[in-house]
Amino acid sequence: MKATAAAAALMMFSVEAGLARPDAETIEIAPVHSFSGAYLAGRAAEFENDLDTAVAYYQRAIAFDPENGALQQSLLRTLVLQGRLDEALPYARKLQSEPEMERFSRLVLAIDSFRSEDYAEAERWLKLVLESDIDRLVTDAMTAWAKLGQGDLDGALAHIDGMEGPNWYGPFTDYQRALMLAEGGREAEAKEAFEVFFNNLVLQPVVPDRFGRMAEAYAAYLSSLGDDEQALEVVDRALESGGGIASVQELRDRLAAGETLKPVVTSAADGAAEVLLDMATELASSGGEAFLSFAQLYLQQAFALRPNNDAILVQLARLAERQQESARAIGYYEQIDGSSPWARFADFQIGLNMADLDRHEQAIEHLESALDADPSDMRAYLALGGVYAAQEDYAAAASVYDRAVARIDEPRREDWNLFYRRGIAYERLKEWEKAEPNFKTALELYPDQPQVLNYLGYSWVDMNMNLEEAMDLIRRAVELRPSDGFIVDSLGWAHYRLGEYEEAVEQLERAVSLRPQDPVLNDHLGDAYWRVGRKLEARFQWAHARDLEPEPELLAEVEQKLAEGMPPEEGDKLADAAGNARTVVPGAGQKPADEDAEAAAAELYTVQPGQTLWSIATEELGDGSRYHDILELNPVLGGDPNRIRPGLELRLPANDR
Repeated sequence: MKATAAAAALMMFSVEAGLARPDAETIEIAPVHSFSGAYLAGRAAEFENDLDTAVAYYQRAIAFDPENGALQQSLLRTLVLQGRLDEALPYARKLQSEPEMERFSRLVLAIDSFRSEDYAEAERWLKLVLESDIDRLVTDAMTAWAKLGQGDLDGALAHIDGMEGPNWYGPFTDYQRALMLAEGGREAEAKEAFEVFFNNLVLQPVVPDRFGRMAEAYAAYLSSLGDDEQALEVVDRALESGGGIASVQELRDRLAAGETLKPVVTSAADGAAEVLLDMATELASSGGEAFLSFAQLYLQQAFALRPNNDAILVQLARLAERQQESARAIGYYEQIDGSSPWARFADFQIGLNMADLDRHEQAIEHLESALDADPSDMRAYLALGGVYAAQEDYAAAASVYDRAVARIDEPRREDWNLFYRRGIAYERLKEWEKAEPNFKTALELYPDQPQVLNYLGYSWVDMNMNLEEAMDLIRRAVELRPSDGFIVDSLGWAHYRLGEYEEAVEQLERAVSLRPQDPVLNDHLGDAYWRVGRKLEARFQWAHARDLEPEPELLAEVEQKLAEGMPPEEGDKLADAAGNARTVVPGAGQKPADEDAEAAAAELYTVQPGQTLWSIATEELGDGSRYHDILELNPVLGGDPNRIRPGLELRLPANDR
């Protein structure tokens, strides 16, 4: 899906009061002459995530009705999402006592108090009437930093240690505790807290960006103490454990060159910003679409506390990419200083976002230049290959990845993505004999990588290979990313592919709840509904998929199903591991009538509940891959193994039984 027209124009960014935001004065809106017209136009723009236009219309509406509480709430929320906290402050003060708005209003006021170093006032603002688990974690951790800002380190530690909540609080609070000890000058306790925390961190699944940031904080603290040797050990452990995000390798190179790293937190305001950054990174990476707006709110508030912080800029840019706002992402990346550890990564991402804006030639030229500057940088190959893949030029992408692999003497964990991407390129070229070894190598390097588990597992299911192992891989991917709609969709579609339609419906309903605006997922759910007899709901899902502007091939299939349904004599639509639609050709693998002598001699076998053609071939013929023989003997299947059902009589080769 392409970026929206509003995002397609490259936006100029300015820094006002330490906030990164588009220049609101350049936004032109259609004239409106009533409160309702302006308000409704603002709501429509906000729904489309065109926040610049939404703010402009809301400001026009509030000129008609300055005391309208609902409008003030909409304007406050939208201004914060834009990072325009100074403009949001008057509305935050008006709404400070509205329980439903406290998570916005009082947090904005606390941010302003942190900026002015009025930590006692910040602590007062952080007391909310209504709190979710996320709100409580954020406000309590920020309260601890407010206490530290007032010189009460013991009180800050007691507050952070006394926080109660779900098990997932642990990595957040342990990280903040180590940072507080470091900022408070308790060197021995800080080093011990970092070490215990980091040892626990490598044993549990953590979002890579969070893991890398925490490793950076630990290594930077050690380096600031002059202990570069131990700092190098920390970054090496991070790289070996899969936490080698873009900045970590750069930091390692700088440490190896004798450079002293600066601590990531040097004040109470920095600490409060780190709380917001940490939570936003987790929500953006694993919280699902419903949490993206909260991630954006926290990131903009963090940036208000730490203007021009590269780690925050990167997360803002990545969030813009998730929202398909490539121009906005480029604007954030361009603010990253050339001397930053994130500079090379930002350079690559600028090229990729140019491609997303259909500036393909410019993107390739940009990335080839980056590759020429350092041919040993694997990230440059990944970025360039990604541009070719986006154009569906998988041969060129595979060639780029081949060049990269040729430069690797001994693959390391951080190289998993290169093999994964090369596997995808060869899979799309229908060269599975080349694709599969790359996926397996990626998993050997990074055994719990959800994307690889998902892609390889679904590819096997799609080809009726290694079914038990394939489902194990997909289930493991879902365990690691339970809020990733695409991965949950893969599990549901795998059940569908195996004819387990009730299980498919259950998983696909969850996938659509996580990504309700994706046409492929809605189409999948429609197909599953049809197969379990819920035909009215199936048509509703197909209609919804149609209205979400799918790719032309999928649109044609959806419109045909809306007109004709899914008659059993036609091939069932399947999907590849990335969720792209495919159609099984009716009669594929069917023998001509004059070659059916073997079928006449075959014996009948009755399908039992839970069986697949693969399992039948394994049990009855001794080789699961011989499911093709069963397909050829049974024209009723139309070449589609999905059509088997309990009670169906199949012909099996008699001489093998």
